[in-house]
Order: sequence, then C-alpha cells, then structure tokens
Amino acid sequence: MSDFKAWKLISLFCLFSLMLGCESKEERTQQTIKYTLEQASQEINTLGDALDNKLIRNANLLTEYAKVLSQKNPQMSAIAELISQDATKNGPLYQNLQKRLNDLQKADPAMASQEIIEQASLLKEAATLSLFADALTDPINVLADMSGGELARVGAISKDAEETANAGNPTLGNQLVGNANYGQWQTNSEGISFWQWYGMYRMLGDVVGAVEYGSWSKRRKYSYYNDYGRKRYTSYNQYKQQTTVENRTRQSYQSQGKQFTSPYAKTKSGASGLSRSSYTPPSTTSTSRSSYSKASSPTKSSTGSVRNSSSRTSRGVSRGK
Repeated sequence: MSDFKAWKLISLFCLFSLMLGCESKEERTQQTIKYTLEQASQEINTLGDALDNKLIRNANLLTEYAKVLSQKNPQMSAIAELISQDATKNGPLYQNLQKRLNDLQKADPAMASQEIIEQASLLKEAATLSLFADALTDPINVLADMSGGELARVGAISKDAEETANAGNPTLGNQLVGNANYGQWQTNSEGISFWQWYGMYRMLGDVVGAVEYGSWSKRRKYSYYNDYGRKRYTSYNQYKQQTTVENRTRQSYQSQGKQFTSPYAKTKSGASGLSRSSYTPPSTTSTSRSSYSKASSPTKSSTGSVRNSSSRTSRGVSRGK
C-alpha cells in the first residue's frame, strides 16, 4: 500500500472517529427520548391487547363485581357499570396512559428532556400488566365496599378492619379520592380545597360526600393510588397541581397556627398481597433527578397480570367484610 493511500485511510479513520466523538449530548438525549417513548408505546399497546383479550385477572374480577353489585343492588347499577369501565381500554386508567403518551410525543419545547425521559419511563412502568392489575384494586374495592360485605376486597385489608383502625370513620369510596384519573382538587375563594369528581363520576359524590383537603390529608385511608401508584398513574401536570394544593394548604394551616399532615408523608397500612413490582420504588435511568419524580426506568414482571394481587387474596368473591 502506498504512503498516500495509507495516509488517506488514516485520515478517514480519524475523521470518522471525530464525527462520532462530536455527537452532541443533545443528539444522544433525543435518541434516548425516542427509544423510551417507543418502549412506553409498545407496553401500552400490549396492555390494551391484554384488556381486549381478558388476560388480566383483576380486570375480569372488576367486571364480575360490577355484575354482582348491579344484581344485588339495582340502585347502584349505574355506578357499578361506570367504575367497571376500568376493566377495558375505555376506562380512565388506560385512557390517561394513552393521553400521557400522546402529550409526550408532542411535548412542550419548554419541558426539559430529562423530564420527558422520566415521564416516558414511568408511563412504561404503569402499563406493565402486574402494576396495572394492582392499580385496579382501587375500583374493585370501591365496588366491594358498596356491596355491604357481599364482595371481598382485593389487595387490601377488609372494610371492617379498616374502619376499626380508623375509629369507625366511614371509608366508602375513599379509594378513588385524590386519584387524578377520577377527579381533581378545586380551591374556592376562601382558599379551601375540595375534591371534585370529573363529570362522569359526579354520582360518586352522593356516595362519598364532600371531602375537604385538609381533613382528608390528616385522616386519609389506604388506597393503592395514593400509597403506591401515584407517581406512575399521574401525569406531569396533574402531579404539579397536586403539589400546589398540598403546599397551599400547608401554608394556610401554618398561617393559622394549625398543624398540617401531608397525605403522602407516609404509606398507610392496608395493602395485602400486591405484586412485587408495586412494593419496588420506581427506579431512575440517570443520576440527573427531576423536580417531578426520582423514578423512571421500568421494572417488568415476566408473568404479567396472570400473577397479580387478586390471585393472592385469601377470600373469595363473596363475604368481603
């Protein structure tokens, strides 16, 4: 090989190496965003197929509970049918995952790249079959409590045990309060926040009653969403809104010399037999942490929802007290 050809090859190699080395951090970040969003999309599609094919045991159980409650108490049939939508792709749990994905795919340019990556990673986790099955325990247990003891709670201690632990305070419907998939906190002119159900869920207000944030925060009962799933099943903006309400209420209490207890200060007792993934804190894909969440990379259960919380519940469908 001539010295000229050797020099050309060396030059090309150096140029190629320089080009690789010059790949910007932003370009690598964009590749990570694209890949993470693709992974989240695939997970959500897999979840949708599993719901369509009735492969998630807790989704099937939710449908069964709605039928039983409607037969036992026809007055509750409208609520039962509404709540049972979470067993399908038409329910708010699945629809919110899809909406969050769509929002991230056309994210606001002002949104930090790391936030997008973390949101997409949390979204992928939320769509895993085992975690989604655990998230369904909240609507399942609302129907169980409405049955007056005919249906068993799933993934949680019994209604009687919970009310005993809470000095007899009623717990009906509390599992969905604070859950951004079903409503939001609204602050009135006096600075007091109350729970407001989304339009289609307003009938639950007749069952649950008025819920004021400060009182709820101090006496909050166990729910999967508030104790284990909030970061995964809440959008970026919804999480910020919840934080704003919490901070505003804390400041209001402090100005009045009253003690404020954060609803998220500690995990409430009451969980029973949830999947291992729910007990595992969301992980992070980077040492760079966001202000929204310290979680991102997904944990996938190889068995999906076929092995979920409901399969480890000792009670049967009936006698849920």
